[in-house]
Amino acid sequence: MDKCFLVTGATGFLGSHVVKKLLAEGQKVVILKRSFSNTKRLEAELCKVKSYDIDKLDDFVDVFREQHIDVVIHTATCYGRQGEAVEEIYDVNLKFPLKLLELALHFNTDTFFNTDTILSKYLNWYALSKKQFSEIGQQFAHMGKINFIDAKLEHMYGEDDANTKFVTFMLEALQNNQDELKLTAGEQRRDFIYVDDVVEAYWKILTLQSNDKKYQHYEVGTGKTISIKELVMLAKSITKSQTKLVFGAIPYRENEIMNSEANVESLLNMGWQAKVDIETGIRKIVGAEK
Repeated sequence: MDKCFLVTGATGFLGSHVVKKLLAEGQKVVILKRSFSNTKRLEAELCKVKSYDIDKLDDFVDVFREQHIDVVIHTATCYGRQGEAVEEIYDVNLKFPLKLLELALHFNTDTFFNTDTILSKYLNWYALSKKQFSEIGQQFAHMGKINFIDAKLEHMYGEDDANTKFVTFMLEALQNNQDELKLTAGEQRRDFIYVDDVVEAYWKILTLQSNDKKYQHYEVGTGKTISIKELVMLAKSITKSQTKLVFGAIPYRENEIMNSEANVESLLNMGWQAKVDIETGIRKIVGAEK
């Protein structure tokens, strides 16, 4: 495969790993970022990609006009965890990718690879906005306009992720020996997948694509779950933390999902499988590998 990829959210956690993988595979990479984006995750790669600052563009036409984009990989997202208004969440999760999708259609881009969520759209504004964009992409694909791929992500984690994510937040608290860590009862079960396994799943999906313009979706996880309580207890053991764990101090969210597990049969049939189990992943993050 020898194609030109446009990556959104390229300086973010997932996006930066995707960019590195594409470059390692010899692909041409174009990225979208903001002029003030923290580019630390791509420090060694920026000289190898063509980048556009979206806050300095009137629109994105030049991005598609100046080179033929074969594949758009959309990883940019707004979770709404930092007090963003609903409008801000929708700007990032719906308005922005819709502009790119319409340009991709106009300039005959082969594939739009969308990073979706496994969460129910009724959970919060983030999930709802992601699902609404997914439904729009699905409609265009059913019309025969583009190959639209939905990667429905389970709970991704890894080194250098934002501390607004549960795994990073929890590990920082434990490593800092915070006096106590208030948690829910921790009975909800989650499918945690290490970022490298996510990127390998993306690459496997991309390399096996046909030229058909259709809609496809894949659940991206390990296919195995662990309860939040078990996860935190495991992390405490690995970090040898003195932090007091207070389970039940925080109520469950409204519409909380008590079990989330990816169906990875389609990925397994492609020859992919997750290589990093949760214990190994935590040890990698805290530098306590066996």
